[in-house]
Amino acid sequence: MTYRVRPARATDIPAVHALREPWVERGVLLGREKVELYEQVQEMLVAVDANDRVVGCGALHVMWQDLAEVRSVVIDANLQRAGIGHLILDALVDRAIDLQIKRIFCLTFETEFFGRHGFETIADAPVDEATFEEMLRSSDEGIAEFLDLARVKQNTLGNTRMLRLL
Repeated sequence: MTYRVRPARATDIPAVHALREPWVERGVLLGREKVELYEQVQEMLVAVDANDRVVGCGALHVMWQDLAEVRSVVIDANLQRAGIGHLILDALVDRAIDLQIKRIFCLTFETEFFGRHGFETIADAPVDEATFEEMLRSSDEGIAEFLDLARVKQNTLGNTRMLRLL
């Protein structure tokens, strides 16, 4: 079967939420309320089949002038290993390039997958002290995870921090 990636639409959010739920239940993804997903729809891409059924999703969240995070790359559990994740990640990288982003971060359990796409393991937040201080002002939980703040440690246990230079 052929799949394509396109920008998410508000009408895709119920399907995106349903795709995410099994991974949330397993503790792989943080749970998100539907309202949060609607608020973030402009950051999302979805993979769809020939019938325009959503079979995967992912998001690119700009964190700083030259830095973005790949978030929540999720594929229908019945379609794993069909290349859909690669399509989504490649499209997210293209979007980052269009935005003139120079570095892409992810926090993941799927180190082999991201490694095949040029991501490398890192130990610390790859920002200077002044940028770190500015980013502390964000209310976004993903940025708190990126900064490795103590209040989100329970969300990041077991995850690997990875970075790709563009």
